[in-house]
Amino acid sequence: MTSQTRDTSPGLVLPRDSHGDPPVVVQVTGDAALFSRPELKVERVSYPVMTPPAAVGVLEAIFWKPEMRFQIAAIEVLRPIRQFTVRRNETTDVAALSDAIRGGRRVDTAAHRDQRNAVCLRDVAYRIHAHIHVKPHSDRPAAAYRDQFRRRVRRGACFQQPFLGTREFSADFGDPDDTPRLTTLNEEVGIMLHSIHRGDGGNARMHWFAASIKQGVLYVPEHGIELALPSGGDA
Repeated sequence: MTSQTRDTSPGLVLPRDSHGDPPVVVQVTGDAALFSRPELKVERVSYPVMTPPAAVGVLEAIFWKPEMRFQIAAIEVLRPIRQFTVRRNETTDVAALSDAIRGGRRVDTAAHRDQRNAVCLRDVAYRIHAHIHVKPHSDRPAAAYRDQFRRRVRRGACFQQPFLGTREFSADFGDPDDTPRLTTLNEEVGIMLHSIHRGDGGNARMHWFAASIKQGVLYVPEHGIELALPSGGDA
């Protein structure tokens, strides 16, 4: 059984990893965010909080190695949930990855343009808590990757600019400060994507969990449950 820790944020109790180490922490802010709910097909409607895969995307934009992976433990909500609506141009014609690599097919975005409304979040801030796990082929301990990650966060270094759900909403990041989380926020969010696992054949398996925000914190279980994507939805 893993022990508990309060080392990462005041009053927040999170499990340590199998070696007794607490999660790494990074604070992210942005002018806007869009974490699309998968069950809504026509309009893009954001969850009220960042999803675990979106949090992993932020962390991997800062630091990533093929010998390690991030496991999200919790996401703190630091600012009130405010929404706004925007109309976005999207394309209904998407080239396969193999075609894109070869450059064998052009996508005519003008001919296949589709306007969709999106319900987004405004002026967001989160603290992401995540464990770093090494893969079997790694020859370095998890502590080495944690140190590298923390140094990059401290310097503001990243492989690419992190974004909040969609690339047009970029994110700023840094070391956590003493900004209090939104302790008055309690909400049943519903079914949320936990993680995506890709097999040898390239087929993706999606794991989900019943998400809820408790006193401003989205706690993420270690494992999700594999479910079929809701009918007619988008990931």
